[in-house]
Amino acid sequence: MKVILNADVKGQGKKGEMVEVSEGYARNYLLPRNLAVKATADNLNAMKLKEKARLAQIEKEKEQAREHAKLLGSAVVKVRAKGGENGKLFGSVTSKEISEALKEQHGISLEKNRIVLEENIKSFGSYEVKCKLGHEISGTIHLLVIEE
Repeated sequence: MKVILNADVKGQGKKGEMVEVSEGYARNYLLPRNLAVKATADNLNAMKLKEKARLAQIEKEKEQAREHAKLLGSAVVKVRAKGGENGKLFGSVTSKEISEALKEQHGISLEKNRIVLEENIKSFGSYEVKCKLGHEISGTIHLLVIEE
């Protein structure tokens, strides 16, 4: 019996896939638990429409990520920090501080876990910080750490 999975089923497939399973397995396990629906013409059309909408959403997210990458390339983010002698900071600049400064100064909302700090920023100066924007698109934030 052919069914369309509504959820990931271990050993059978992922959500949205059409799979061939035994009739008893479908009738006694998958269908009563709403893990799958029968592969009728209406359900196949609905599956195709959902897949089309999902692909359109992914393309929209990719385009938004490309726009963010362009904006980040031209923007300089200034972060103020307290420091001591020899240009050293009291503590370090975190990805959360960078994210907040980016939103405040340029209106770009970027989650802190998308900002990749290879090493802690513990001194004043200019830095280039990489960020993952999603869908294998990355950008660079030009960061300027200045004294308060």
